[in-house]
Amino acid sequence: MAQSNCTQVTEFSLAGFTEEPVTQVNLFLLFLLTYLVTILGNLSIIILIRDSPQLHSPMYYFLGNLAFIDLCSSTIFTPKMLVDLMSEKKSIAYAGCVAQIFLFDLFGITECFLLATMAYDRYVAICHPLVYPLVMSPKCCFQLVTGSYLLGLTNGVGQTISMSNLSFCSSSTINLFFCDISPLISLSTSDTTLSHIILTTSASLFGVSSSLVVLLSYVAIISTILSITSAEGKRKAFSTCTSHLTTVSIFYGASFFMYLNPSSGSSRGADKWAVVLYTLVTPMLNPLIYSLRNKEVKDALRRLMKTK
Repeated sequence: MAQSNCTQVTEFSLAGFTEEPVTQVNLFLLFLLTYLVTILGNLSIIILIRDSPQLHSPMYYFLGNLAFIDLCSSTIFTPKMLVDLMSEKKSIAYAGCVAQIFLFDLFGITECFLLATMAYDRYVAICHPLVYPLVMSPKCCFQLVTGSYLLGLTNGVGQTISMSNLSFCSSSTINLFFCDISPLISLSTSDTTLSHIILTTSASLFGVSSSLVVLLSYVAIISTILSITSAEGKRKAFSTCTSHLTTVSIFYGASFFMYLNPSSGSSRGADKWAVVLYTLVTPMLNPLIYSLRNKEVKDALRRLMKTK
């Protein structure tokens, strides 16, 4: 239970990156450029998919939703972080912290399952091409995307409930540039048993299950590709999933390092740049990966530019 003389804090201090003014300005410019590229890239992908009939297929329907999620997730942190880099006082109100945790966990798990859905889509397309139009029907695609958002919402609500059960009896400094449930648990002066249970359960149910779908899908995909006798056939089959595989590698690589690195401790202060990669860089890279490596996207972009 919380201490009887506890005075609940109304705001948290954010450690940020550095107190060096010149470094702060350089980081401000770097992160501002990153955010602008993220906004432009993901909006371009959404508009391109909407306005290009040749991209009206399940794979690009999922990609459009991925771009929307990346657009939202980067907006959760970046504007606030840019303001803090130019401010002496780096703090966030309790309500703002709750909102960040809810949205971060909502969109984070939604992206996990959307990437898993995209892996399943590639599995059906490569391993069972004859039934692909039936299995990946518009209704099924809508249900898969809706399910991803609902699972993300469940996680967001769970982590918000977890924070509501925590008490903070003194001025607390979060050793990150945003609010995350893990460092908040370590700062709490109340019983954190329920919070640890919620965190562990959500990580096991959502994170592990979605990564297993990706892993099993690609095991089957690689097995099928290796069984193709033609080198050209192998190349064409593999080319349909290279962009997604690159995105998955960056996303899960950064997230696993962020959460599973034993040297990071509960606050993960030593790994702030891994957190930057996960929260800021990955949303920027996804549209670049699909636009640079995907022939259909590049062809659709050329056609769209010619009609303008």
